[in-house]
Amino acid sequence: MRTPLCDLTGVRHPVVQTGMGWVAGPSLVSATARAGGLGVLASATMTLPQLADAVREVKERTDNPFGVNLRADASDAEERVDLLIREQVRVASFALAPSQRLIGKLKDAGVVVIPSIGARRHAEKVAAWGADAVLVQGGEGGGHTGAVATTLLLPQVVDAVDIPVIAAGGFFDGRGLAAALCYGAAGVAMGTRFLLTSDSRVPREVQQSYLDASVSDTVVTSRVDGMPHRMLRTDLTEAAESRGLLRRLPDALRQAVAFKSLTGMSWRQLITDGLAMRRNQKLPLSRVLLAANTPMLIKSALVDGRPGAGVLPAGQVVGMIDELPSCEELIDRIVTEAAGRLSGLSGT
Repeated sequence: MRTPLCDLTGVRHPVVQTGMGWVAGPSLVSATARAGGLGVLASATMTLPQLADAVREVKERTDNPFGVNLRADASDAEERVDLLIREQVRVASFALAPSQRLIGKLKDAGVVVIPSIGARRHAEKVAAWGADAVLVQGGEGGGHTGAVATTLLLPQVVDAVDIPVIAAGGFFDGRGLAAALCYGAAGVAMGTRFLLTSDSRVPREVQQSYLDASVSDTVVTSRVDGMPHRMLRTDLTEAAESRGLLRRLPDALRQAVAFKSLTGMSWRQLITDGLAMRRNQKLPLSRVLLAANTPMLIKSALVDGRPGAGVLPAGQVVGMIDELPSCEELIDRIVTEAAGRLSGLSGT
């Protein structure tokens, strides 16, 4: 099943594992790459030296292409781009639109640029700037998404741009891949589905919390970090929903100090990144302070194995998942099922 996404990135199958903070490390990314999909390292929770080590570890584990997800507004974004170019990483993905200059720099070095977008106009903008493809995430997804469902957003973007479109939000099996291809997408991207694999480093007891969840057990809230974010309902999210902004700010400041200590960032770098976030996302200062909550709360749950003390990001698709296959088993199953569905539709 070869699509323009495969031709563009060099992968065998049109399946992308998204760059989830604390989750998409060398182990999961290399397992995805070896299985023929596009694994994407999450760099936002890594220092620059940690990212360099992670990239080299993936390259030691596999010769297949992979990607790195970058924050376009990070104070050291330029240095991270230089690292990708130096290490000949195949794909640079972005959660926020990179500048036209950064896109040009990466493309001149032969790096494929794939920004994530949540609206048609954003896709049109980055396509005009030279992006090689776009990842379209609908409201079902577990990241910072808008309210428009994938089934509505995807055809809008496919009709608007002439570059490959990757569909995200609500995908977990071969039926979804077949549907996305019928819409005109070049492949699908999945986060929660890859988090729930045997190759994921998320503790098994935390994975079980996901497996026990239903479709209605997620909530979109901006009370944790100031931006809409889909996660599993927990006592912590319920408490955040009921607490006012002033009561949440002291926690946010403590989390900022913890994140600074963990990453080795200077106060200057932390403040610079916060101001960039405020400017690019048009957030009030109070919301920027809350943004420090998310990385540490996610770490508490997904790394430290304390789901009751942290945040469990999840797409609505979590309620459709009940087992933990390997990345190879998952991708092979999805591609085989999708091929069968499409063959059935064509009558061949």
